[in-house]
Amino acid sequence: MNLSTVFIGLFVSVIIGGVVVNYLHATNKNQFIKLALAFSGGFLLAIIFQHLLPDLYHEGAGAIGVYILIGFLVQLILEYFSGGIEHGHVHVHQGQPLPWALFISLSVHSVIEGIPLGNQYMGIVSDHGHAHGSLFWGIIFHQIPVSIALMTLLMSTKLSTLQSWLVLIAFGIMTPLGVLLGFAVSPEQLGIDVHVILAIVVGMFLHISTTIIFETTENHKFNLLKLVSIVFGCGLAMVMY
Repeated sequence: MNLSTVFIGLFVSVIIGGVVVNYLHATNKNQFIKLALAFSGGFLLAIIFQHLLPDLYHEGAGAIGVYILIGFLVQLILEYFSGGIEHGHVHVHQGQPLPWALFISLSVHSVIEGIPLGNQYMGIVSDHGHAHGSLFWGIIFHQIPVSIALMTLLMSTKLSTLQSWLVLIAFGIMTPLGVLLGFAVSPEQLGIDVHVILAIVVGMFLHISTTIIFETTENHKFNLLKLVSIVFGCGLAMVMY
C-alpha cells in the first residue's frame, strides 16, 4: 500500500461518517453505529495484542511500558476536553456553539495517531507488512464511527450544513497531517527513540478500545449483537495479517 493510498483512505473514512449522518440521516444513536463502534473496539484491541505490542517489546526500548502508560494517560486528558467522543459519546444540545475544545482535542488525538504510520512508511520503524496494515486499518475502522459522532454533534450546533462539512473536512485532514509529519520528521531528529510515539499511540488505543468494550454493556450484560461485533472485530484483526 503506497503512501497516497493511505492519505486517501484516512481522509475518505472521515467523509464516510459525514455522508452517513448528512445524507442517510443516521446518528451515533443508531444501532448499526453502536455495533460499528463495538467492532472497532474489538479490532483495535486485537491489533494491540497481536501486532503492535509484540513489535514494540521486540524492537523497542526497555522503558516502552512507561510510554504506553503515558499514552493511556494522554488519552485520558484529551477525553476530559473531548467529552469521550472518541468512543461515541456525544452530548447534543440543539443550537449550541461549536465546542472548540472538543475539536482541538480530537484533532490532537488524530495527528498523534498518524505519526507512527508515517514513521513506518519512512522505514525507521518495523517494516513488517502487518505493522503497516494493522495500524492503518485500526485507524480507519475507528475513524468512521468517530466521524459519525462528530458530524452528529456538528449538525446540532449553530453551524450551517456547509460550515459543518468544512469542520469535518478539517478534522479529516488531521490524521493524514500526522502521517506526513511522521514521514517528514523522524523521532531520532528530535532526540526521541523511534518506538516512543508508537508506544504512546498504543496506550491511547488501549484506553479507547477498552472503554468502548466496557461501555457496550447494558444493565451489566452484553447485548448479543454487540458481543458478536466485538468478537468479529477481534477475529478479523487476527486473520488479516
